Amino acid sequence: MDNNMRHLSLLCLYMLVTLCGQRGVLSQAPSYGERGSDLGLQVFQQIVRSKPQDNVVLSPHGVASILGMLLPGAHGETRRQVLTALRYKKNGPYKMLKKLHKTLTAKSNQDIVTIANAMFTQQGWPMKEAFIATNKANFQCESRSLDFSNTNRAADEINAWVNNKTKGHIPSLIKADMLDPALTRLVAVNSIYFKGLWKSRFQPENTKMRSFNGGNGNVYKVEMMSQLSVYNMGLASTPQGLKYKVIELPYHGNTVSMLIALPSEEDTPLSHVIPHISTATVQSWTKLMHPRKVRLLIPKFKAEAEVDLEASLSALGITDMFHQSRADFRHLSAEPVYVSTALQKAKIEVNEDGTKAAAATTAILQARSSPPWVTVDRPFLFLVRHNPTGTILFIGQFNQP
Repeated sequence: MDNNMRHLSLLCLYMLVTLCGQRGVLSQAPSYGERGSDLGLQVFQQIVRSKPQDNVVLSPHGVASILGMLLPGAHGETRRQVLTALRYKKNGPYKMLKKLHKTLTAKSNQDIVTIANAMFTQQGWPMKEAFIATNKANFQCESRSLDFSNTNRAADEINAWVNNKTKGHIPSLIKADMLDPALTRLVAVNSIYFKGLWKSRFQPENTKMRSFNGGNGNVYKVEMMSQLSVYNMGLASTPQGLKYKVIELPYHGNTVSMLIALPSEEDTPLSHVIPHISTATVQSWTKLMHPRKVRLLIPKFKAEAEVDLEASLSALGITDMFHQSRADFRHLSAEPVYVSTALQKAKIEVNEDGTKAAAATTAILQARSSPPWVTVDRPFLFLVRHNPTGTILFIGQFNQP
């Protein structure tokens, strides 16, 4: 892509799991994309509870992917905990997961979503063939062997792989000291790179410095993008009766959208809305929203976060895989192993770029009425959703620049 065509929005993520050798009620059956996303949304809620003022970004689908990759190796209680948390059926959800991965990585999405999965194993340490084959079939997962006794070189090789797969947006993933030269047997990596182009582009000449009221009480000057267009919008409320606006910004191709949720009252903290978000909530927004012509003002923003998943997953009932004495991965290898690290890093950048607005839209905009302004100038929640499957690729809270 040439330099003057800056990306509108890039999100990338990596997630890492290191295995060490031993020494909500829904009205309709949720899709497998939604089941995995719900667990990821619960992880997000766990994280933001302790960081209400921070910018946080996470890939719910990435959380589900890494667990899905480990699942064929798990047995007994270790397996039961993962299946229960993900609400997957006992007989292996692989057919559904394979279909979902295929849909998300389809040719029509290839410029938008890149999902890459890999297993790095200790040289000479045998993983079971069935485990490797299942992950290759379901997640197009690569398997490579490394020498973990040289932790620096092993970390460099993993980082080079992630850097390549995320097109340079996540240049480094792990530090050598996360690896144990004597004990590390397997590192599972899931990376998601997302680059969306808005269906309706923001014109850079309309971007102006305006005020943004940070969650910490400070007022910041930010570059605020502005566009007169037709957006799907609606007013939703939490079970406690707190009202919040929902705005949908579609990406080019219409299969992926960014959804923005913003409390209606300026004094309602974003943290009061977040506990109520699930894929069923997001599904309900689609019925609440209607096209409205508005001038939308939204900040250009960047947010990145690194998250250790062990505490959140443990709080949600996935505990045994992290315990040396209780983890049961007998279908992964003959040698007992457990998960020593579960780490995710995600990055999002949002700016003006997209495709040109369609001619039909332009005609609508020449009407004489003066449309209302919708200004996103205080903490907001954003989600990136694959609409056909309901999968939440990314969720984040933006509190301050």
